[in-house]
Amino acid sequence: MNAESKRNRLGLIQAIERWAAASPDSIALHFDGESVTHRKLNLQANRVANGLRALGLEKGDRVAIMLPNIPEFVYALLGTLKLGAVAVPFNTLYKGGEIQHILKDSGAKVLIALTNFAPMINEIRPELPALEQVVLTGERNLLFAELENTAFVQMVLQRDLVKDIDMAYQRIGNILLEVIEGLGVKDAWYKHRGSIRVRGEKIATFVISEVEGIALINAVLFLGPLDTRDFLRVVWVPPEIRDKVLEPLTSVQREAGKRPSWNQVRQTVVAAIEQGFQVEIKEGSMARDELFGYEKLRSLAYKVR
Repeated sequence: MNAESKRNRLGLIQAIERWAAASPDSIALHFDGESVTHRKLNLQANRVANGLRALGLEKGDRVAIMLPNIPEFVYALLGTLKLGAVAVPFNTLYKGGEIQHILKDSGAKVLIALTNFAPMINEIRPELPALEQVVLTGERNLLFAELENTAFVQMVLQRDLVKDIDMAYQRIGNILLEVIEGLGVKDAWYKHRGSIRVRGEKIATFVISEVEGIALINAVLFLGPLDTRDFLRVVWVPPEIRDKVLEPLTSVQREAGKRPSWNQVRQTVVAAIEQGFQVEIKEGSMARDELFGYEKLRSLAYKVR
């Protein structure tokens, strides 16, 4: 950082701190009908700086910021500057290859991004050895489902079947990939902790939760086309992140030319799980641990807002 840049950085930080002390209730930011005071702005920036320091960042380290025009962007930028680190902000409309190039070229140790970007970041993270931490904030992923066009798969597994969480994600991902291929879809692929995709479009996704020695898996398979237009008529999504929140989706029907029957889906899923875990699945009442896991899945689902 040259002398002029350093003076500008210090001048901005000192101005924010001066305003926070002299007129703490004055308005610093307006966003989506709400206001952020200089007191809150300075407090949030301090929290970001302290959080980055706790992660082991030092002066001169690079912090990539992939956030749209929301207050969290300002907090992240000011917090990075307060620490003396170098901020590397970039456009949220960039795609995977572009993001990977920026992160690799800058040598960023930390990336601050929207929660929505988690699947995509996890897919490219193995190619970014310098990236030590990913901090997620802001919007959450939106998952669309229609009763006739979506299949939900819930699995409750003993912890000894998934001893390592990274291996568990790879194992479940490969099983779902086999399911999608078994339903007639070609060119599907899966990478690290991401979704099953055809080209760049999501066709299935899953998440693993660990609760008291049990692994809980929730998977969603898109069997038929989903129409999100009705959703967007009643729920406002900022235009700058709409293509990330509503990431491109495809379906088995679109890719294979035919929507599979529920019985075909069931048989394909059961066969893939049996082969993937070398177990035999039998119909019947749930065992105690399975029932416990199922109730945990239900409780976790009801907590989502």
